[in-house]
Amino acid sequence: MARVFITGSADGLGLMAAESLHRDGHEVVLHARAAGRAPDFAPAVIGDVTTIAGMRAVAEQATALGPYDAVIHNVAVGYREPRSETPDGLEHVFAVNVLAPYALTVLMPLPQRLVYLSSGMHHGGTPGLADPQWTVRRWNGSQAYSDSKFLDVLLALGFARRHPRVLSNAVDPGWVATRMGGPGAPDDLTQGAVTQTWLAVSDDPRAKVTGRYFHHQRQYSPFDAANDVKLQDELLDYCASLL
Repeated sequence: MARVFITGSADGLGLMAAESLHRDGHEVVLHARAAGRAPDFAPAVIGDVTTIAGMRAVAEQATALGPYDAVIHNVAVGYREPRSETPDGLEHVFAVNVLAPYALTVLMPLPQRLVYLSSGMHHGGTPGLADPQWTVRRWNGSQAYSDSKFLDVLLALGFARRHPRVLSNAVDPGWVATRMGGPGAPDDLTQGAVTQTWLAVSDDPRAKVTGRYFHHQRQYSPFDAANDVKLQDELLDYCASLL
């Protein structure tokens, strides 16, 4: 039996992952943005990871309920978002989709396994950090989302390299009909949470690897730029400078 913390698990793929693990007898700790949103079948931490203070509060609460065998970094906002800034002056898609997973990795004791939710859209991400806060570029919500999901793969691969004893991987769950994905999403919703839960707890040798990118329990090559060690370090150092 494993103990797993899942961010953004009040609904969508995060909740599906939590329910699946719970049914299989694993201990789950949930995360919701606000009180009253989390289901009651498992303990939950409450905090809005839009802000750095919220990230720190979630990390503190989650740590108190640990330790964990795995953390699934599921929390995210989607590609229909208008540009807005958080109270910390950060572009909010970057803050939630990239800085929050980084913060909830470095502000908590490392588990045995880290799983970062990415997307097939990461292949269209901008391969660099020239304008991560969209202060120069004209806003494009789809591109901002693609960029954030590319950076999530960089996080997974960068942490895998820096912490070789931890299994750190990225997952494309598919475009599925969650609130974020929308009702017309074409992929199989029943498969949407399978890979991240498998990576979090399975003893299958195929799941006990690190620094890889998965879709439906199969390894695929990520966008080539994600393998750039210099860029991985640049992102990790940039995120560290923001906390």
